[in-house]
Amino acid sequence: MLTLEAKKREKGAVVPEGQMVAVFYGKTTPSTPVTISLSDFKKVWEEAGESTVVTIASDEGNHDALIHDVQFDVVTGEPVHVDFYVFEKGKKIEVEIPIEFTGKSAAVADLGGILVKVMHELPIEAAPKDLPHEIVVDISTLATFDDVIAAKDITLPDGVVLAVDGEEIIASVSEPKEEEEEETEEIDLSSIEVEKKGKQEEEEVEGE
Repeated sequence: MLTLEAKKREKGAVVPEGQMVAVFYGKTTPSTPVTISLSDFKKVWEEAGESTVVTIASDEGNHDALIHDVQFDVVTGEPVHVDFYVFEKGKKIEVEIPIEFTGKSAAVADLGGILVKVMHELPIEAAPKDLPHEIVVDISTLATFDDVIAAKDITLPDGVVLAVDGEEIIASVSEPKEEEEEETEEIDLSSIEVEKKGKQEEEEVEGE
């Protein structure tokens, strides 16, 4: 289990160097502002993402939570604020798990098709302990342009169920677009000469 030490933060208090601001809350847990180690959070974020249970160790006790939202500095790219959602023990939760596409599609490799990733995260329901870090989707079943991968086609780990319509499309392959050749209009030089000659005659008449 991943653990982060958290210290309660008073409103308006200066954040110590090497720390970042955070807040944890839940259905039965009041919103609590805290500070946590920036370096420790970055390690946890890299390993856990938003689908792994993290224990927030605070003065008020331990809280099992999920990383709900992370804000980053637009200049440095460093995380500056994080929300942790504390879930109710013994109850399943709904989360969106990142999809990892693997394999080789014949429709792409042999027919020149374009892989269309309709969904990048899959909504699922599970007990916190059963949450997978990612959902692996094999695209090798996409052999023709008519083939699709729907949510119901994905093999889920034990204890995990779909939280979305099984008919929802996860991926497909579109046919390559044929480049249309631009038609080059033939220029009728004789008509240009006639038009030019006509204009010259008009100018001569006006001059007279």
